Amino acid sequence: MMLLEMASSAFGERVAFGSKDGSGITYQELYERAGRASQYFKETNAEHVSFLAESNVGLPISLFGSSWAGLPFVPLNYRLAADEVQALADRISPTVTVTNNDLASIVQGKEGVSLVTGDQLIDFSMTGATPDPSWNMDPDEIAILLFTSGTTGAPKAAVLRQSHLVSYILGSVEFMGAADNEASLVSVPPYHVAGIAAMCSSVYSGRRIVQLPSFDAEEWINLVINEEITHAMVVPTMLARIVEYLDNDSSVKITSLRALSYGGGKMPRPVIERALTLLPDTNFVNAYGLTETSSTISVLGPEDHREALQSSDERVRQRLSSAGKPLPSLEVSIRNDEGIEVPIGESGEIWVRGEQVSGEYLGQGKKLTDDGWFPTNDGGSIDDAGYLFVEGRIDDIIIRGGENISPGEIEEVLLNHPNIRDAAAVGVPDEEWGEVIIAVVVSRDAGSFSESMIKDFTKEHLRSSRTPDKVVQVDELPYNETGKLLRRVIKAELVKEL
Repeated sequence: MMLLEMASSAFGERVAFGSKDGSGITYQELYERAGRASQYFKETNAEHVSFLAESNVGLPISLFGSSWAGLPFVPLNYRLAADEVQALADRISPTVTVTNNDLASIVQGKEGVSLVTGDQLIDFSMTGATPDPSWNMDPDEIAILLFTSGTTGAPKAAVLRQSHLVSYILGSVEFMGAADNEASLVSVPPYHVAGIAAMCSSVYSGRRIVQLPSFDAEEWINLVINEEITHAMVVPTMLARIVEYLDNDSSVKITSLRALSYGGGKMPRPVIERALTLLPDTNFVNAYGLTETSSTISVLGPEDHREALQSSDERVRQRLSSAGKPLPSLEVSIRNDEGIEVPIGESGEIWVRGEQVSGEYLGQGKKLTDDGWFPTNDGGSIDDAGYLFVEGRIDDIIIRGGENISPGEIEEVLLNHPNIRDAAAVGVPDEEWGEVIIAVVVSRDAGSFSESMIKDFTKEHLRSSRTPDKVVQVDELPYNETGKLLRRVIKAELVKEL
């Protein structure tokens, strides 16, 4: 609430959420509506405010209104099956759930759940007196609960306290740093930490926010052009579709976009190289982070992108595959299985420490070491220039003949093949080797697919122990809604078929 209070006091007349034509709500109106919403939330006697809908103007009202009321905000994944949503609702009841008419039936009549539609909340918040500032200034108060994607077992509820989010914003965003004509396009869903971070960052900087509830490349491009969007954030699969659209229609010109950040998954190097060529005046930023760290840990900045693209030194060009350098407010360390820091250039687990790091799960406590480090379960390395390379989840590492092999290393080579549009590498059980490497690829021209040619191609770029033992062609690879490749799904299908 401190962030919104500062925004309403400094630039309250600016449009916070809405169109360039001036329609929408200003920062002052958002502040007032959050106050009125807080009164409504308190009257329900709920212990949480949950949000079960695509992004709309009710989202920021709910987010800040719940904080004003001192209630944790819990955005729920509306793409889950009904029984999965109901199970999450049980874990946070009693809750008041902000939803829409299409999704309301999922939790309608459920004990411990009070329903209000986004339209009703907007109506409630339009009139009446704005309460005096009464929010709790305790930095340890829970601000947000974010359920993890649940790749194994039931989703865990990551706890983000007020201090974590505010520390991230104060350490990475300049107050009133945005000009009054700047606009940010938010197309990631509200239950992803990047969506929360994007809202808080824009509020603190004073940038107008345009919401795209459901991503479509053509609609995204049209919004950027028509709304004169200056800033946006996408996941790798989104950028791949945007690049493909621009490649297929050279008449489309994007001139307003000054900054485009990406994250949420590994970015294929050919995609970012092509994006840099298509949008030469846009500043690209790769932001790597986790829910448990209140978003960004490290950043590959615009100059890093340009230098890498223009360099003839492959070691410098390789930085396009990196996550850049850690934020100044954070410490990052690469550790082995015993928790001992490994030498520069060696792979291990990424550990992180800092004020914005939560590392806490509801009902499970903090997963921090005694001296405050959070082991991320992501594999990675740091080169001699300080660039962090993320190799993926430790659980995804392929162990072939006793050698640890990063699937990302294989995938990057595969994606440089002219006939491969998308690729994944997984390990499947094998009696002789422990695991063998299976490459699963999506071809640009399925009729020209040749397993032997792809194997030969990878052998030119990788040691023989790291080349795929088998290459399988599929129509598409499975991703979750935030752009993460679901290797566990691929692996399960391969084990069943082979």
